[in-house]
Amino acid sequence: MRIISQFGNSLSVFKPNLRLSVTLFCALIVPLQSSFADHHGEGSGLQQWLTGEHRSAANIARNDARNVVETLNFFGLEPTMSLIEINPGGGWYTEILAPYLRDSGQYYAAHFSPNSTIGYHRPALERFEVKLRENPELYGKVTMRHLFPPHEIAIGPAEGADMALTFRNVHNWIMAGQEDDYFAAFYASLKPGGILGVVEHRAPEGSGMDIMRTTGYVTEAYVKELAARAGFEFVGSAEINANPRDTKDYAEGVWTLPPTYRLGDQDRARYAAIGESDRMTLKFRKPE
Repeated sequence: MRIISQFGNSLSVFKPNLRLSVTLFCALIVPLQSSFADHHGEGSGLQQWLTGEHRSAANIARNDARNVVETLNFFGLEPTMSLIEINPGGGWYTEILAPYLRDSGQYYAAHFSPNSTIGYHRPALERFEVKLRENPELYGKVTMRHLFPPHEIAIGPAEGADMALTFRNVHNWIMAGQEDDYFAAFYASLKPGGILGVVEHRAPEGSGMDIMRTTGYVTEAYVKELAARAGFEFVGSAEINANPRDTKDYAEGVWTLPPTYRLGDQDRARYAAIGESDRMTLKFRKPE
């Protein structure tokens, strides 16, 4: 308001140069507005991909539950980075990350391996590859890699990636008994100073391995332990994806809640009211 007031005063003094004054004022204000928006994730390019025409209504409907802009800003994502998304599944986050990084950065999809012996891996990989082929304008610069430790672990440039992100995957690696192998692969692919971002269903602290192997929920303490064993430093946590309504005591574990609804129509309204799981959001760094 002070700038506008001073500018208004200047108009009364320099009436012959009104057009020039307006032009100079706009030239000063627009970069300031743009800088503010970029810093807060509004003009950074992320927001436009959340509701783009390339996304289904079902995927868009999950934006609020996943707090995308806030989460990626917390991790420190920039459009010039080289990023590895770990096990991108059906590509929910790929629809945002790949276009965001397309022009100035690099997106690596560390997906399942066709050599995996886990039944759902190959079909999921094939569906993801079809997704990429069907929209080369958005995904034509994606670099596909396969992650199948300890056999296939070259998921990015060796010690060259700026960031690796994983969303709701740690429980799967625990179930397979390979959690340490996965974290070691992330460490090997990140440059010194590189960031590992983890979003995962959060178990009550003190939960044992039997809980973590069967419910899909994992304790923050165990994720931090895994990262530390791989060599990462803990940077910080955020409650961006917390959900206090999640009681974490369901017959079918985390898959009872949306979007899976493993119990079908049984108590569906109750689980819909709870919403998606309570999730930790943790940030780690590979030492310089």
